[in-house]
Amino acid sequence: MDAYLGIDAGTTAVKVLVVDTRGQVIGEGDSPMPISVPQPGWSEQNPADWWIGVVAAVRQAINGTASVVNIRAIGLSGQMHSLVALDKRDDVIRPAILWNDTRTADQCREIERRLGKDGLRNLVGNPALEGFTAPKLLWLRDHEPENYNRIATVLLPKEYIRLKLTGVKAMDPSDAAGTLMFDIAKTRWSSEALAKMEIPEEWMPEIVRSHEVSGTLSIGAAHELGLPPGIPIAGGAADNAAAAIGSAVTIPGTAMVSIGTGGTVVAPIPNAAVDPGLRLHTFNHAEPDSWYLMGVVLAAGSALAWWRDQAGNGRSFDALITEAAETQPGADGLTFLPYLTGNRTPHADANARGAFIGLHAGHSRAHMTRAVVEGVTFSLYDSYKLILEQTQAPTELIGTSGGMRSAFWQQMVADVFGVPLTPVESSGSPYGAAILAACAFGQFNRPSETAAQWVKRTKTLEPNSTDTASYRDAHGRFGDLYQGLRDHFSL
Repeated sequence: MDAYLGIDAGTTAVKVLVVDTRGQVIGEGDSPMPISVPQPGWSEQNPADWWIGVVAAVRQAINGTASVVNIRAIGLSGQMHSLVALDKRDDVIRPAILWNDTRTADQCREIERRLGKDGLRNLVGNPALEGFTAPKLLWLRDHEPENYNRIATVLLPKEYIRLKLTGVKAMDPSDAAGTLMFDIAKTRWSSEALAKMEIPEEWMPEIVRSHEVSGTLSIGAAHELGLPPGIPIAGGAADNAAAAIGSAVTIPGTAMVSIGTGGTVVAPIPNAAVDPGLRLHTFNHAEPDSWYLMGVVLAAGSALAWWRDQAGNGRSFDALITEAAETQPGADGLTFLPYLTGNRTPHADANARGAFIGLHAGHSRAHMTRAVVEGVTFSLYDSYKLILEQTQAPTELIGTSGGMRSAFWQQMVADVFGVPLTPVESSGSPYGAAILAACAFGQFNRPSETAAQWVKRTKTLEPNSTDTASYRDAHGRFGDLYQGLRDHFSL
């Protein structure tokens, strides 16, 4: 049976899907990834662990298929922004600094001084935030000069996997757009921005489009994976772009709500329009000659995971959600700020912190669980409101990733946003990576064409107008709290 592999190098796991030529998932594999926190606010991983995870997950996925498969192409996806620094021998210099690492506040301010707000808008189309790649390079320059001076190549996680698969150093536009070193409008590295930051442009890999072939599987990598050599590897896409492709969110008028470790709202746009206030991200899409606006919640599913670990007393996510569903919208006046690892959209504040506000003796664990889920959803809605200022209102939301498998959370998103929500059956980023593989092989010409045929929507959930009104009141409380806490407690 002919099939494609979709590989996603995520933050908490490497996930792999085997997808047949009709778009059916016929094999799955995953390998959990450890995260190192050497100091508060730091987040690192060893790139060698990604490769070990890829090998294990690919073998698991292929061995789990019901019949022998002939892998025709491989697509890649992965966490954005995370810095992989290589020396001239292509050896990893130090552990990768991840997207949710917040050590680079000083370097972000330096980039703002060097480029200015106009430079950020016009040269790279995005704000200087701690999660991006360029501030991490400047942090190495300032704090680990011996490592900085060894750098010969800068890659991101999926690009490191590509290097291990093919020996090729390349990056697609959707991932390059999240480095703060890429001209999103001209689809090339920004020589001017790099010069202003004094980052050598020769460190940057070749740009290859998401749905095109970037290289072929080497003999050595093929042996480790148990596959034949020569399989084409697609350019691939950043995790959010791949998830949007895997959810058929490719044209203006649609939007994706994703709830994984973090959460995002993604809305395709026809040009490289940049939010004047730089509160949103504008990134290149995996669909060629297309872009998207994105708002980010740093702690989404991870906020609920934190709550389960601290107060769940061994209960599963499903058990906690079942309890929460017995309470009413608004959690009886209880509000949760989900800023456990800072805030990306709309406040761009790495020092923001989480909080329960409004606790009284009548609140139970069920109310607190509901408040956590509502807090994440309200934070996503903040992004959605900003997106509406920049582009047409979506007629449909598409839900994907872990949180969107919960019927309770699905309905809450529809109610809070006041827009119909349709979950999809596909499995997010690795499914989008498989779609890109199908294009690289030549079965389809464009990712949107593949997605239109492959992606299966489930039942659309309509917003409940009564609950929408209740959530509007609760969101009003939520929106007032950040500034008040920041003013009074210097968060």
